[in-house]
Amino acid sequence: MKKTKLASSAAAALMLLTSLASAAPDNTCAADEMRDMTTMEIVRDMGIGINLGNTFDACPDWYGDDWIAMWSDGKPNNYETAWGSPVVTKEMIEGMAKEGFGVLRIPVAWSNMMAHDGTYTINSEYDARIHEVVDWTIESGMYAIINIHWDGGWVNKFPDDKEESMKRYSHMWEQIADSFKDYNDYLMFESQNEELGWESMWNPWGGTEGKAESYALCNEINQKFVDIVRNSGGNNSKRHLLISGYNTGIDRTCDSYFKMPNDPADRMAVSVHYYTPAGFCILEDKDESWAKARSTWGTSEDYNELNSWMDMMKTNFVDKGIPVIIGEYGCPTKGKEADSVRLFISSVCKAAYERQLCPVLWSTPDSTTDDGVLIKGHYDRTAFKLADQQLQKELFAIGGKEFSPRSSTPDAVKGDVNGDGKLEVADLVAFSKWLLSDKDADISEWKNADLDGDGRLDCFDLCLMRKLLLAK
Repeated sequence: MKKTKLASSAAAALMLLTSLASAAPDNTCAADEMRDMTTMEIVRDMGIGINLGNTFDACPDWYGDDWIAMWSDGKPNNYETAWGSPVVTKEMIEGMAKEGFGVLRIPVAWSNMMAHDGTYTINSEYDARIHEVVDWTIESGMYAIINIHWDGGWVNKFPDDKEESMKRYSHMWEQIADSFKDYNDYLMFESQNEELGWESMWNPWGGTEGKAESYALCNEINQKFVDIVRNSGGNNSKRHLLISGYNTGIDRTCDSYFKMPNDPADRMAVSVHYYTPAGFCILEDKDESWAKARSTWGTSEDYNELNSWMDMMKTNFVDKGIPVIIGEYGCPTKGKEADSVRLFISSVCKAAYERQLCPVLWSTPDSTTDDGVLIKGHYDRTAFKLADQQLQKELFAIGGKEFSPRSSTPDAVKGDVNGDGKLEVADLVAFSKWLLSDKDADISEWKNADLDGDGRLDCFDLCLMRKLLLAK
């Protein structure tokens, strides 16, 4: 948004604001309504999805220095590009929708730019940037999912400092829920990423000691999430919520110790991730003690393994009326045979979608090896399309959606800056306040205020708006 704040603009705005203040109605934009759809119907309507990975989840290690701020001007764009992503644009988001994806998961490290003074107050600039990308996502026709992602790993401190960690978690979700409370049901909140589950409490490879306690803490955090959102006002009493499984592992989430929270709205889905086999999905070209790197996938054993895991989620959740979103699945392209990458991604997508699970591909920016070799991500963020167009065709055939942009103002009304479909005194007052630099001024549909079409918002637009009002 381009802004011109001339002295004449401020003066004109002040005169108009003063003369109209007594007659001005409340200009708060009405919340979009939530549809009468179950979470199962919402998840099915999403089709298939993609992640905006290594972008807003990029963050420094909060146990050390904020190297991102140290080597930049510390603005939101410096964080979203810190792990190799170009600055996110509307065209980049629309490109994902045009490729057939129906939901975009936006992992977020909310601690970026946060004042670490014990208040855990989310930075307003960072919050506004997430709003912008969520808006682009919804306007492009996709659903949006936002969460608290890895965020430097502070969630790992829960077992050692539960009180402070719960304070941080609660205060962060209170702010996020309040900030996004008026969005409709095209926005979903996810309680956390993969970190709910602690080997310091229970070692899954070393018996059952501490297992009940670790699961109980995971369940307690998910319940806290639901309670906070449901009591935060706006549309959040009915918002569809995504509950993080135990470490988002399929077998661990299907364990009887894992419990879905109590939800008065009964609008929840469960999230798991799928990176199996690890040698193909996680390792690139070097073996580890826990797995050997693989360059190919597609044996009968591979298919049997995939179907077994997908059947497990269907039996334990979908068949019991609990929707499932596979919040992440995928594999690297480095050290992999291209045909196997395509086969794995399309096979997981198909196996999940056919069982009414929503698969969301993990996608990160292009990267470069130490010796200068370019490693392509699955989605090309500069060409705005999947790097492998054969894969695009296969995914679209499974569950792709036609591009259907959704304007926030379908029938734009000149001067309607608060998006209620009408030009009223409230719009003039809001625009006047904005010209006076009132940060609470609601001009969410600011393009409707550029009445002279010069690409700037100034006192001339204000005068034209006033003329339109007087002519009504």
